Order: sequence, then structure tokens, then C-alpha cells
Amino acid sequence: MDDDMDKKEKIIRVATRLFAERGFEKTPISTIVEEAKVSKGLVFHHFKNKNELLRAVFVHITEVINEVDSNDQHVAPDGHKVEALINSIFDGMTVREHRKMYQFNFSVMVHPTTRNIVLDLIQERYQALQSSTEEVFRAVSHPNPVVIAKMLVAEIDGIAMNYLLNDDFPIEEIRQAFINKYCC
Repeated sequence: MDDDMDKKEKIIRVATRLFAERGFEKTPISTIVEEAKVSKGLVFHHFKNKNELLRAVFVHITEVINEVDSNDQHVAPDGHKVEALINSIFDGMTVREHRKMYQFNFSVMVHPTTRNIVLDLIQERYQALQSSTEEVFRAVSHPNPVVIAKMLVAEIDGIAMNYLLNDDFPIEEIRQAFINKYCC
């Protein structure tokens, strides 16, 4: 059973890489099978169809995002919790080896076909980010943590999109301006 789960994880990792490099529509299951060195039957044993595999890849990407964020939790006194949150988000967003995966994640979220396949997972991820951001603003006694958290999350989405689509995007200057905006 462990070997079976290891193979399932391998399929997800290979699919994540291939989807990120080639796109969801342009990556046939046969290519995933070949790269993962597993049988087509094993892929369909774990995933009913390619859409289910996409959902597993999206969950995997969410886990990577959460892992990067939790590994990079900046411990900060109350007065610096917002800055720590911003740094954690920017640090996670700028992990070089994850760039293609994040670009794919973005394309899944904005392309109508793939978005519909993972819509509930997108909403779940958004709610978790919104809640954790609200908690930070509550901890610093912000007068309207719900609204300010929504603003921050929306701006982060825009910054992430621009960073992922433009190789020369001045992410560190944007980070500092963002910190100045929300922390001063």
C-alpha cells in the first residue's frame, strides 16, 4: 500500500511539472504515464479521469504554497505581525523553483474550463487565506480586519499575477512599498 501511495504521489508530482511546463490541455495522460514510469491503469486507479488528476495537482500546489508559508513564518511581536505576514507571502511567491508551478496555478484559476474543475478548491484556499489574514489584522487591533484583509489579498493577487507574467517585475521594491502601505 505504501508503494501504491508513493506512486500516486509520483503521478501527482510528474503531472504538476508537466502541466506547468506544457499546460493542462496539451499534456496527455500517456505523457504522464511515460514520465512517471507507471501504467495507465494505475493512473486511472487513483484518478477517475484527467480532471480528477488536475484537482489533485491543484491540492498539491496548495500544499506547496502552505508549506512554503509555514516554513517561512516570521515570528513577530504584535506591532510587526502585518509586516511578517507580508514578508511570508512575498517569500513564498518568489521561490524560484516554484515559478512555473505558480504560473500554471494562475492559469488554472483564470481559464474558464480549468477554473470550473477546481472552483471549490479555489474558494477553499481563498477562505483560508482570508481568515488567516483577518486574524493578523485582528491581532493588531485594526478597526476593520475583514475589509482590510480583503484589500490585501486582492492586491497580493494582482502583484502575484504581474510578477509571474513579467520577468522584470520589481518584486522587492513592490514588497517594500507594500510593507510601507500596510504597516505605517
